[in-house]
Amino acid sequence: MSESETLQIVIPPHLAGQRLDQALAELIPDYSRARLQQWIKAGRVTLNGENCRPRDKLRGNEKIEVRVEHEPQTAWVAEDVPIDIVYEDEAIIIINKPAGLVVHPGTGNHTGTLVNGLLNHDFKLIEVPRAGIVHRLDKDTTGLLVVARTLAAHTQLVERLQARDVKREYETVVNGVMTAGGTIDEPMGRHPVHRTRMGVRVSGGKTAITHYRVKTRFRAHTHLQVNLETGRTHQIRVHMAHIRHSIVGDSVYGGRLRLPPKSSEELIAMLRGFSRQALHAARLGFVHPSTGEEVEWSVPLPEDMQNLLAVLAKDYREHQDEVDDYY
Repeated sequence: MSESETLQIVIPPHLAGQRLDQALAELIPDYSRARLQQWIKAGRVTLNGENCRPRDKLRGNEKIEVRVEHEPQTAWVAEDVPIDIVYEDEAIIIINKPAGLVVHPGTGNHTGTLVNGLLNHDFKLIEVPRAGIVHRLDKDTTGLLVVARTLAAHTQLVERLQARDVKREYETVVNGVMTAGGTIDEPMGRHPVHRTRMGVRVSGGKTAITHYRVKTRFRAHTHLQVNLETGRTHQIRVHMAHIRHSIVGDSVYGGRLRLPPKSSEELIAMLRGFSRQALHAARLGFVHPSTGEEVEWSVPLPEDMQNLLAVLAKDYREHQDEVDDYY
């Protein structure tokens, strides 16, 4: 059984100059650009109330309506995958995702994902796009994400994300000592050679903005709070690597392991053994799609990141005199 809805979108000013199909692919990431092109040609998309073409150029602030028909993902199966549910009501579920859990079934991960566990918890999610997942976390990133239980909640939350009106606060540990916070405003896109990777792309990239501030400095590392204004794939990992402060444990964007001079065996073992990116979605806030109230959740750092910070702090104390002389 399929279920339909009409998405109403106002084109944000930063997409002025783009083709209609390109803009919709960015604004409605649940559907491929090819599918959106088919819908435009079939008359299921209107631009300011008129029929349109995929290649139509946008000026910004146009009103778009997209008639969407959702097909249940019948290939997805319910499985007893443990899920840490922080909160749930009739409209949303808030999940605290552990490291190692893939969010969506895909190539090489058909089972054992968060979606499989969610369908076991509430099989009605099969009728919602992506089983209600509104935004993703990488397999080895921990922390909070929201699941929409209804089409209406999903639509509203996606629109909030598009309007950059969802608070997403992360904590991470990066290589190198950062003296101050700042903002990274660098467009991103698919890597031209390594197609599973993302990168800063000056030409053809999509807007990507990351804000960060320093929480704690160590001898050769920094604990950061990071806030996302946009939500590109691998955004924090790519942006941190771009400014030469890659995330500890990031095997894709992190480069070679860097050890502070005179490191203890404990610190060496910790840094060599930290086998995932040290990135945690610590805080999530938005306007509740049913009540209209501002809601927010936070979860503490996972044990492995707490242990990493403890060992870095111990190393800093043991070399305090040398650090003071350096600064």
